[in-house]
Amino acid sequence: MTAQLQSLARHRSALLLAAAVAVLVIGAGAWVWASSGSQSTDDAQVDGHLAQIAARVGGTIQTVVVVDNQPVEAGAVLAVIDPSDFEVACERAAAELANSEAEAVAARTNVPITSTTATSAVQTAQSAVDQAQSGIAAGEKEVEAARARLTTAQARQREAEATAAKAARDVQRLRTLFAKDEISQQMFDAASSGADAARAAADSATSQIAEAEHGVSIAESRLHQASAEEQRADAALKSARTAPEQVLAMTARAHSAYARVRQARAALKQAELNLQYATVRAPIRGVVSRKSVELGQVVEPGQPLMSIIPLDDVWITANFKETQLANMRPGQRASIKVDAYGTTFNAHIESIAAATGARFSLLPPENATGNFVKVVQRVPVKLLLEPGQDPQHLLRPGLSVTPTVYVR
Repeated sequence: MTAQLQSLARHRSALLLAAAVAVLVIGAGAWVWASSGSQSTDDAQVDGHLAQIAARVGGTIQTVVVVDNQPVEAGAVLAVIDPSDFEVACERAAAELANSEAEAVAARTNVPITSTTATSAVQTAQSAVDQAQSGIAAGEKEVEAARARLTTAQARQREAEATAAKAARDVQRLRTLFAKDEISQQMFDAASSGADAARAAADSATSQIAEAEHGVSIAESRLHQASAEEQRADAALKSARTAPEQVLAMTARAHSAYARVRQARAALKQAELNLQYATVRAPIRGVVSRKSVELGQVVEPGQPLMSIIPLDDVWITANFKETQLANMRPGQRASIKVDAYGTTFNAHIESIAAATGARFSLLPPENATGNFVKVVQRVPVKLLLEPGQDPQHLLRPGLSVTPTVYVR
């Protein structure tokens, strides 16, 4: 009986040992299968955007509305720079725009006026040229007539001189005859009277020559005056014929005036933008961090004032070893354990970096030196949380996490 009990106990112990070995084998197999179906790393952290808020214009800080770690909505006022200088600049730009617009209107109005005036000037100048040419033609005829009268007077003067000379000779002969009483007193007196009349006619012809010469001089003076007027009229006509060039010049001035209008509008728009930039607003929704601006501080354009971190748009950057990437693909499921809270969030692979983290460092390693030591590289993998995983925005950029990617 005792031997049977001992045998039964040995049999039971063997069964228990076999069962324990089977459990260990199954557990080890399950662990091996599970470990080969997932990859995890503790080199991971929460990442997010960081919006650097900087002053776009310079000036004195008049108001600071927010404090560190304050949630703000997109478009919320963060700080206000004293807008007085920008308001003055807006008024000056508006005045310059009004002046430019007035000059442009005047320049545009001058274009048709110049065109009409130039056309009228051409017609007037052409009429003056025609009138001057008519005056020249009339002057030439008058000169010809005066010269003809002078020629006639000269012929009459020569004839009268010849008659007077003949009469003088006749008187001289008759005086000798009268002295010898060969002719009567009456005949001698008649001859003397004829000689006097001939001399008077010669003198009159001489006076007519002087008068004709004076007439020629007057006619030539009028002809010269008409020629001068024709030259002036021709010069005026040539100047008036530059009307197209004058119109083009006036049109160019009008275009230049409108260009100044556009320039003044741009200056006014820039002044208005600067006035808007005096009010610093949040570009996105998030939490204010690293606020460095203070009331009364004088800031310069581009000077950082604070940062805004949008907590509703965070992700996980996990640096997996290169030996863990063989079966990783975008879209694979992952779980994220956050060290700070001890909770787990669901996520998935969004993308895998195109290079290792070392390649993005300030001084990438140079392996072509001959002293090469192989180091396992790490590749950044971006993991996105599933929708609704962090409604309270507990995750903060920089928190340490342990992600596990399920590659099966």
